Amino acid sequence: MDFTGPIDFKPKLFSTLRHYSAAKFRSDLTAGIVVGIVALPLAIAFAIASGVSPTVGLTTAIIGGFLVSALGGCSVQIGGPTGAFIIIVYGIIANYGLQGLAIATMMAGIILVMLGLFRLGTVIKFIPYPIVVGFTAGIALTIFSTQINDFLGLGLTEVPASFIPKWGVYFTNLKSVDWVTTCVGIVSLLIIIGAPKVSKRLPGSLLSIIIVTAGVYLLHRLYPDIHVTTIGDRFGSMPTDIPHPHGFSLSMDTINELLPSAFTIAVLGAIESLLSATVADGITGSRTNSNTELIGQGAANIIVPFFGGIPVTGAIARTMTNITNGGRTPVAGIIHAVVLLLIFLFLMPLINLVPMTCLAAVLIVVSYNMSGWRTIRSIFHSPKSDITVLGVTFGLTVIFDLTIAIEIGLLLAIILFLRRVMENTQIKVYSEQLDVAEGTDIAKHEVLDVAKGVEVYEIDGPFFFGIATKFDELMRSSMKRKPIVRIIRMRKVPFIDATGLHNLETLIASSRAADIAIVLSGVRESVHKVLMQSKVVELIGSENICSHISKAVHIANRIANEKELS
Repeated sequence: MDFTGPIDFKPKLFSTLRHYSAAKFRSDLTAGIVVGIVALPLAIAFAIASGVSPTVGLTTAIIGGFLVSALGGCSVQIGGPTGAFIIIVYGIIANYGLQGLAIATMMAGIILVMLGLFRLGTVIKFIPYPIVVGFTAGIALTIFSTQINDFLGLGLTEVPASFIPKWGVYFTNLKSVDWVTTCVGIVSLLIIIGAPKVSKRLPGSLLSIIIVTAGVYLLHRLYPDIHVTTIGDRFGSMPTDIPHPHGFSLSMDTINELLPSAFTIAVLGAIESLLSATVADGITGSRTNSNTELIGQGAANIIVPFFGGIPVTGAIARTMTNITNGGRTPVAGIIHAVVLLLIFLFLMPLINLVPMTCLAAVLIVVSYNMSGWRTIRSIFHSPKSDITVLGVTFGLTVIFDLTIAIEIGLLLAIILFLRRVMENTQIKVYSEQLDVAEGTDIAKHEVLDVAKGVEVYEIDGPFFFGIATKFDELMRSSMKRKPIVRIIRMRKVPFIDATGLHNLETLIASSRAADIAIVLSGVRESVHKVLMQSKVVELIGSENICSHISKAVHIANRIANEKELS
């Protein structure tokens, strides 16, 4: 990982425009129009589920989508509000209001930019897969649970935010189910599910909204007593122009309170956008610049809050729609934002007629697609540690909070990983004879005679804090035999951390006090640089840090023989 050098910010749009053509524009135009139409119902649905108005969702999709395409490092990424943010956004608004959400989103944007500037784009990809699957499935279940009220037409005005109490309220009020609303929701579901079976190019969500909205409107005109709650009933008349930018007040207390939420938004946004970009690269053969993508996502999340928007990230479903319809450059993403802008300016009055149960059906399908139940089933054939991480992350996401789930999930994954490394890292002890080629692919074996009183300890793995403690315990137990010389063979030690270095220094000092010499063997260049900056060289001398075991055994045998003769 290199933190030095020039800033790795090279938006794909700039390199694309150098070799752009009319043929590419035609493909991007078609893809951009289709994606804009597909994105419309999703932007509205995600906004309402997050606790904000449809206007906010569309504003986010327009501004955020434009910035992600213009500044990102992926050729085909489509940005906007996504289902993954629904729960965290809803919680922030409930606790801190819209201004708190704006501050948290802006802070998340700054974190994303910093991740990109420090070239950490590739590191995000190494977050354990069970964690990603766990919190994604947890988010899916939580989104599904938030839609039951509108889907069944229960008419509840105050629904608990927590998962278990929420379902308790639902079961208590099942007698209030509006069967007309439920039937409309079921029809919406059937259209969304059935549209791809007719043609994969048909946008099921949009088709459902158009057909169901028209049907409900006609039904109400024919039978005025039958009424299904619509977006207009819930939010009233909505503005048809982009909000003017506005500021918000900041204080250290607010920043400290919202920092965990901002961190969650940033991590979630980074994971989702880079995952989407990786999938897109596999299909198109292009190569995403991860650091540029993070900077572009960060810039979008810094700017969008000033227009009242919610968090932005790369959207896998919309990105795949872009690819399948011929989009190959960021121009398609920009066209998608323009299409949404035109709809926002001229068709907003029609959006007021969309039934809430229809949007609930859209989100139920989204939650099903997010659940990844097939992936979960396959992970159950993995090691128990992976299953544990998945289960804990899923449970914490559903019952508690996404922030807690990510933090504890990461902590648990790290602990289980360290345990696995410690179990697989061996410390071998040799005396009398040593096969130089043991543990390698070298056919020729060279056996070295080790003098009496010389012991060889080989560390097979990284010398970090867990192994350092294990090695220290082994050394203490060997003090009973009190060898004359200890050779510590480090050919398989890729790195050494501060704890390992401290334990090594302590071992050398205690060995010297007990009149035991220490010789290091097979020290790699990266480890050698660390040792040169420590007290190790001063304690044992540079001549006792050897590049090969043959030289180390020669030195150790000489020291042992001299002490035997004296």
